[in-house]
This record gives sequence, C-alpha cells and structure tokens, in this order.
Amino acid sequence: MTGTNRAQVLVVDDEREVADAYAAQLSDRYEVSTAYSGHEALDALTPDVDVVLLDRRMPELAGGDVLREIRERGLDARVAMVTAIDPDFDIIDMPFDDYLVKPATGEDLFDTVERLLTCAAYESHVRTFYALSSKHAALQATKTDAELEESEEFRELRAELEAHRAELDRIVAGFDEDDYEVLLRDFDTQDPSPSGGE
Repeated sequence: MTGTNRAQVLVVDDEREVADAYAAQLSDRYEVSTAYSGHEALDALTPDVDVVLLDRRMPELAGGDVLREIRERGLDARVAMVTAIDPDFDIIDMPFDDYLVKPATGEDLFDTVERLLTCAAYESHVRTFYALSSKHAALQATKTDAELEESEEFRELRAELEAHRAELDRIVAGFDEDDYEVLLRDFDTQDPSPSGGE
C-alpha cells in the first residue's frame, strides 16, 4: 500500500466505459488507476499495486497473458479476472485469485477487492509470524531463561510476535466463508511456475 494507506487498485479493460465506471465506483475507497489494454496494464504494473481487476478477453494481449506476466515478475498483486467469459476447464491452470463474471456490480467489486486485501494481509502476517516464531524458538533452545529475560532484543522480539498473533486473530475473527474459500484456494494452488493462457 502507498503512504496514504489506501490500497492501489489497477482496473484493466479494453472497453473504456467499463474500466472508467469500475474506477469511479472504487475511487472513494482506493487509489485507482486504469489501463485500456494488456500492454498499458503491464506498463502500469508496479510493486505498489495491491489488486488488479483484469478483463480476460482483450485484443493484442489477452488477460491471461497479462496475468502470466504478473506472476513471472513475482509481483505480490492479487488478481481478479472480471470478464464476460463464463469459466471453463481452461481456468484450472490460470493463477488468478478470484473470478467475476460480468456484469459486476459495485458491491461485487468492493467485496472482491476487500476479500483479496484481507487474504493478502493475513498471508503477510503469517509469513512474519512464522519467521519471528522460528527466531524465538531458536533462542529459547540455546539460551538460559536468565539470558532471555536480560535481553532487550528478545523482549522486543516477543512483543512483536504477540502483536502479529493478535493481528492474525483480529483478521481471522473478521473472516466470512468467502474469505476462507479464497485463502484456502490460494494456499492449495500456489505454484512457483504458474502458467495459463487467455
């Protein structure tokens, strides 16, 4: 997220009216930019983009190709395909995070963006919590209780660990069924070399 603490959302659709309408609906809550082609989308993609709402069928560079490039670049952006194409078996190998069939309402867009941001925050805290827990356990295994209690660094580590635990608890308390579905789907399908076409 940017310094404004507002998530950055990139809306990609070759139909300008559709992209602009989505952007207008989302702009009260997020920093929103638009791209009207796959090539424009790739130019607009930076590490600061949190969520991409990506049309699947576009001329020259299809949404599936843009999605593949996002993953190959190793960007952390969450991607929701927002498309008029009904899902078929070809989506199985596509590394998106969510799939919306047009027409998508403003509520659909908000729900999708919020769900993806929530799951991204959860995963980030899990990674940090795991790393801190490993350090905590390693020190506990090699230091005496007295050494641990005397260490300001260890006390700070323990406080940071507890803060992340509390944040994870807070996030999980706010999860609904859809959040769990997206989160578990992402954990189940992560692949270091994703592929998929349009």
